Amino acid sequence: MKLLIDFFPIILFFVAFKVWGIYAATGVAIVATIAQIAYLRIKTGKIEPMQWVSLGVIVLFGGATLLAHNEDFIKWKPTVLYWLMGAALLFGQLVFKKNLLRSVMGAQLQLPDAVWLKLNWAWTAFFAGMGALNLWVAFNFDTDAWVNFKLFGGMGLMVAFVIAQAIYMSRYLPQDTAQSSSEAKDKQP
Repeated sequence: MKLLIDFFPIILFFVAFKVWGIYAATGVAIVATIAQIAYLRIKTGKIEPMQWVSLGVIVLFGGATLLAHNEDFIKWKPTVLYWLMGAALLFGQLVFKKNLLRSVMGAQLQLPDAVWLKLNWAWTAFFAGMGALNLWVAFNFDTDAWVNFKLFGGMGLMVAFVIAQAIYMSRYLPQDTAQSSSEAKDKQP
């Protein structure tokens, strides 16, 4: 359910673009993001900082797109979000000496410090690359190709990266003792 809520504005943006074009889709994305924040506020009472940043970026760049009637602004929005996330991870590590990934996920995952550091650098690089890739697609292909990339390419690359990260992390997760003891019993003659 959380995944659907997170992708709700992107999916509505895609559908609205295919039906009405970029300017209507931009308006829909702004309204959908505001609705997403309102829903989360009512449902959970809590909005994560990145969700506030996302709202601010869509209102700023989407609003500029609508006011200037220039689709270049909305094309910059994913890049700005990616680079802000990457910059937060980078500055957290270099300036504040704090691994923000570990801060967010450390309660759910027990990993060695070196692994957390590698994950932090991997996500920083991933966000930097995704931001650059978004700009390359946005300004070297037509708007229809960019919208398709934004939904399918961007989400596909994110899913592939998350799977790769999960495979990498799985080597360092503690083995389930219950599973290990049942396997040991099965091997006894």
